[in-house]
Amino acid sequence: MSGLDWGIVLLLNGSIIAYGLYLSRGVVASTDWFLAGRRLPWWLVGFSMYATAIDSSDLVADSGGAYTLGIGVMIMNWVGVVGGWGLGAFFIMLPMYRAGMYTNAEYLEARFGVAVRVICAFVQVQYRTLVLGLIATAAFLTLSIVSGWSDFAAWGLVGGIAVLAAIYTAVGGLRSVAVTDTLQFGVMTLAGLIIWFMVWGQVGGWGGIEEKLEAHEPGLAVQMMTMGNDRVEVEDVSAHSREQIERKLLTGGEYNPERGTITYRTPAWLVAVAFVIIGIAYAIVNHTQSMRMFAARSEWDMKMSVSVAGAVLLVMTFFNLSMGVMGRALFPDQSVLPGGSQDAIYPYLVEQFDIVGLKGLVVAGILAAALSTYDSIGSTLSALLTRDVYARLLVRDRDDRHYLRVGQYLTPVIIASSFLYVPFLLEGGMLLFYIDLTSALVIPLLTLFLMGAMTRVHRKSGLIGLAVGTLYGVLRLLAPLIAEHFAVAVLPRALVNTYMAYPFSMLLTGSVMVLVSAFAGWEPRGISLVEHQEQSPWLRTSQLAVRELQEEEDTSARALPAYLAVALVAVGCLLSFVVLW
Repeated sequence: MSGLDWGIVLLLNGSIIAYGLYLSRGVVASTDWFLAGRRLPWWLVGFSMYATAIDSSDLVADSGGAYTLGIGVMIMNWVGVVGGWGLGAFFIMLPMYRAGMYTNAEYLEARFGVAVRVICAFVQVQYRTLVLGLIATAAFLTLSIVSGWSDFAAWGLVGGIAVLAAIYTAVGGLRSVAVTDTLQFGVMTLAGLIIWFMVWGQVGGWGGIEEKLEAHEPGLAVQMMTMGNDRVEVEDVSAHSREQIERKLLTGGEYNPERGTITYRTPAWLVAVAFVIIGIAYAIVNHTQSMRMFAARSEWDMKMSVSVAGAVLLVMTFFNLSMGVMGRALFPDQSVLPGGSQDAIYPYLVEQFDIVGLKGLVVAGILAAALSTYDSIGSTLSALLTRDVYARLLVRDRDDRHYLRVGQYLTPVIIASSFLYVPFLLEGGMLLFYIDLTSALVIPLLTLFLMGAMTRVHRKSGLIGLAVGTLYGVLRLLAPLIAEHFAVAVLPRALVNTYMAYPFSMLLTGSVMVLVSAFAGWEPRGISLVEHQEQSPWLRTSQLAVRELQEEEDTSARALPAYLAVALVAVGCLLSFVVLW
């Protein structure tokens, strides 16, 4: 990269960081820091939600996922996330907003008890710090490949970015984060579109992609460019003993002795269902999204914000993820990629264009995407630990300034801890690692949110359902290791399948909750979250204070957000299940 390239990187990201620090003035209360004083308009909330959802790990890891899985991964955003945002804004999060809640974990105590609230907080800390690790790894791959830096230098810059994000987030809180997210959205979108059109021209458009994929392997074009294809994975076991092969078959697959391979096949519909569930879980369980909704200045603004975020996501998902498919067409042999990693495809495509200024803009976009999610997750997890653990269980009776400081001090600690995941992420596909881990821990929580909002299941059913669902998820992750080392099948073969884990986890968790309710009784109708009283004095007074901050709704266009949300979900379904199926 040239001096001009680095100048672009520093100018774009440096100015945004400086502006974020400038906006930190006036943060004197926890309401300002955690919820931006509940003054954010719909468009700012929407752009911030999108910028948080699409980070450098999406540009790099999801492109790597598309390099392997094809465009089928787009269903996750087009149907799952867009639908989940609508479900959250109109049904799941709306009662929480009216009750003045700061975190979605607060709702789980009101509905299922304090144990579920605390577990939710820690699960989110675990799986969102994993995402921060994804971001760090993606930024490292980009810098090391595009700039040619040594590993030490690349990691040094990634660490510096994390430090800067921690500083302006700790000082400014959600308002600084939301505004800088919107500016970073502009940088990463511009960079992503420019490199996409460059690669699109090189590959020869849609027809060129199809031609190149088919030339490499008959049938590959259909597999990569449509969504209605079974997911087929082939493992070479020719060097394994008969006993080792039999142990592998305990968890699924069909053995072909002539070729020495085990083939794992998953129906297309099951893959699609799994991706939709992953997307919905992201939108509802992930407090980086609900936190922004809670900061909207009115219910109308909260509902309208998901249409802004959803519209941008529908468009940009195609541009971002199709980079992986185009990369597969240009470089079908994964061994030519740096490190032989599928996750290297995005930065490797950028590296092919030796145009002064272009690399700088793309790296600036990647770093802007990283910053937009570093700050968001840092502030979100700080809110969860401060309110749902520290103030709820440990120190209940201090003043508002004390808890504001705790939230600020926790931010850099959270961001730093995410680097513990990096060694695991460098070993294999980042997206596939994320998919495996979320199935075990996050999907049971999603089921609790849905069952709690839409049914009258008993209060005690939440903890029991969560425990059973998580136990299944952990057993599924351990099943291949147990089979390999002890020749024992702890689960039926079908239930070890990665994609089956999502619907079955929801079914199992929900069924247990219904069964418990059948014996313990059902909750009465008409209970309002507003009636829930927090145990900590500060938690209680802060909730009461934020209820008074809601502005009057725009009654002239009251139905518009609902119409737009339905239209966006319909477009996502049409693209996924009709046009590209």
